Amino acid sequence: MKRLFFLFFFSTLSLQAQIQINGIIKDSETKKTLPFASITTENGLSTISDVDGKFNFMLTFQPKLITVSYVGYESEIISLATINSFLTIQLIPKIAALKEVTLSNSNPANAIITKVIQQKNNNNPQFKLNSFQFKSYNKILVTANPDSIVGKIDTLFVNAVSKDKIIKIDSSAYKFKKIIDKQHLFLTEKVSQFQFEKPHLKETILGTKMAGFKEPIYEFLGFGLQSFSIYDDKYELFETKYKSPISNTALKEYRYKILDTTSVDNREVTVLYFKNKISNKGLEGLLYIDNENHAVAKAVMRIRGVLDISGIHEFKFMPDEKVWFPVRKNFKIVKGKSKEPTAILGGRIEFAAEDDNTNSKKSASDFTYLSSEMHTFDLVVNTTLKIKKSSVAIEVKDNANKRDTTFWNLNRTNSLDTRGERTYVVLDSIVTTENIENKIKFGRKVINGYLPFGPFDFDLRYLLSYNNFEGFRLGIGGITNDSFSKIIRFEAYTAYGLKDETAKYNLGTAVRIGNFSNTWVGGSYIDDVREIASTSFATDKRVFKLYDPRPINISTFYNHKTWRGYLETKIIPKTETIWQLSYSEITPLFNYTFAYDSHLYREFTMSTAMFSMQWNPFSDFMQTPNGKIEYEKRFPKFSFQFTKSLPNLLANDFDFGKIDARIEYEKKYLNGQKSAILLQAGYAFGALPLTHLYNTSPNNLNHDNVLQRITIAGKNSFETMYFNEFFSSEYLMLHFKHGFKRVELFKKVKPSLVLVTRMAWGNLQNAERHIGIDFKTLNDGFFESGIELNQIFKGFGLTGFYRYGPNQLPRFEDNLAVKLSFVFDFGF
Repeated sequence: MKRLFFLFFFSTLSLQAQIQINGIIKDSETKKTLPFASITTENGLSTISDVDGKFNFMLTFQPKLITVSYVGYESEIISLATINSFLTIQLIPKIAALKEVTLSNSNPANAIITKVIQQKNNNNPQFKLNSFQFKSYNKILVTANPDSIVGKIDTLFVNAVSKDKIIKIDSSAYKFKKIIDKQHLFLTEKVSQFQFEKPHLKETILGTKMAGFKEPIYEFLGFGLQSFSIYDDKYELFETKYKSPISNTALKEYRYKILDTTSVDNREVTVLYFKNKISNKGLEGLLYIDNENHAVAKAVMRIRGVLDISGIHEFKFMPDEKVWFPVRKNFKIVKGKSKEPTAILGGRIEFAAEDDNTNSKKSASDFTYLSSEMHTFDLVVNTTLKIKKSSVAIEVKDNANKRDTTFWNLNRTNSLDTRGERTYVVLDSIVTTENIENKIKFGRKVINGYLPFGPFDFDLRYLLSYNNFEGFRLGIGGITNDSFSKIIRFEAYTAYGLKDETAKYNLGTAVRIGNFSNTWVGGSYIDDVREIASTSFATDKRVFKLYDPRPINISTFYNHKTWRGYLETKIIPKTETIWQLSYSEITPLFNYTFAYDSHLYREFTMSTAMFSMQWNPFSDFMQTPNGKIEYEKRFPKFSFQFTKSLPNLLANDFDFGKIDARIEYEKKYLNGQKSAILLQAGYAFGALPLTHLYNTSPNNLNHDNVLQRITIAGKNSFETMYFNEFFSSEYLMLHFKHGFKRVELFKKVKPSLVLVTRMAWGNLQNAERHIGIDFKTLNDGFFESGIELNQIFKGFGLTGFYRYGPNQLPRFEDNLAVKLSFVFDFGF
């Protein structure tokens, strides 16, 4: 999909007619660029330079003068009577303007920040105001400044005497300039209504347009470009959270300096420069602090690294409420320095790698930038509000992508320029001609493991698999899609094992009875096999894998013929629940007998009721016309499942119950590292055969030689635990993982180092009931640790694990496990 979007962005044409003033601002002495300088026309319109000191001022009139100002420098008035295509403006520093003032060994800037932190709750609109409501207009562009591109036509210089070719000037920049002169590369707009009533903040998208798409890519609407509030302890800039320069512990992490005093909205403010003193990759920028109430009147945030990112927050003072309220946000991304291509927005935009050759020609991504601007209007505060569906952070109205020209003319804070209008025309035409929208939908289906064919999506999981019991398993199946019906679905599959020579199949149907809650009522019948003592949560998302390593080595299965009726719903906020009744006829496919109540069971029946819930309390959800999307995934996440037999229903053989719980936590670090913790437990009580107990996911073969045991590592399996070695009726397992950023050893060898530790404890009640299979219990615990070197080359890697503790085996080599790993990167 990344290549598709990249092709889509960089293959379009258009036309523009508007006054542009472009340039760069530098220190007259050091010649260093000055980021965040202000450029103002005689009419009071203003803009600000980016992180490189460059600016692109787009106006609907020709100004005579512009004033360029920067804190700590003398202002410069520039006449535009003889305007150049690109201005280089040099400012003269004020004497000692940037020297940090200290009194009695204390920094006065720190004293100001201390007061800002103390007054945060009094100045934060979400604490100061009981409620507020406003509309906003947001426009996101992927574009370039045509005047910054030196475009030349293909030219070949030849030595007149020797006829040798001297140099060829490539025309790619010239062609790119012709494109960007006429249109943007991408454009999307949205009009939203924001509502706040303590403690809930909700965005309702009233209208949205995405160039080239009849239906927008809804995930794009939820990207976190910059924080809504400047007062949050964690400030978000392009989907990465940093400690805020006004967080409660900011003084430990940031260095501050007073630069100047000025006025914002006719109120005196002090301008502070801040920079992270711990990390060079941390936030830096400017804070404009109201001298009276120590509120933030304006903020400029920036990050320099692989990408150069800047975010600006502008506020308006409300005298009646005595609060600064956000009225405008700007956001910009330009290419930084990186030896590898850098993809953003889920791979929809890619910046080429930095070339070590200083004479190498620039690519289109060297000129390209992403820009977002949001204006607020129709603000009302402290009125009675009733926020509907407040558990959803973003709601997209059903008619949001069908708004007419009148709607957009009424809600755009600035009229769309000729370039913007042309962008819609050209991209709409290209996407329609190339059938790109349908290709993207097709690609999404394939990535999720489906091959769409008309009203039916074939499930790629069923085509081919392998395990030690069935051998190669061939199958076909799938589910109906929305083009068939949005309120009813049918699903089916059939499969055949070449080794066990037995057919398996499933038939099912469901009816949607709730759109917002995505509630379905359905039923199915299945005749298939399953690994013994395996654990799964009914609410787990369907995962498509090109390969599934663990089943390759599994030999012990049971057959189940199961009728089930179920209700699945998301009606409870931030949860997904499944309620199920089922009846199963179970036949173990290995030598096993269950002894219970003076009977020996080789086959048995079970009637059960089950409740399963997935709860993601810290995630944010978006309600779209197509359903609910978890667009901001946060941790921890909780899973719970309770299963109880129904003794007097349909000849059920046993009385039992099972309780299963899981907690998942992940943390990503700014330096590219990642930590993950998995805590999972299960408790089975009553009379329950071994087939339905717990095996804690082993993944090691019973061979003497280490090399004979080399297989493919699983995701959360115990690599040194042998198949059918341990069984439990109650267990607790804990997994720790910490992954480091990929390191380039050679040009194409870039492994990712992951440290792993796993442990489990368990017990088996009434072990004497299980006849025909030898096993141990986990009463003393099981421990293993190892190293994963993933993605060494083309997705392949190597892992090694060692088993230790009370269940360590006598032979050293029996405690070792060496496995291959494979991480398939779709490139998104």
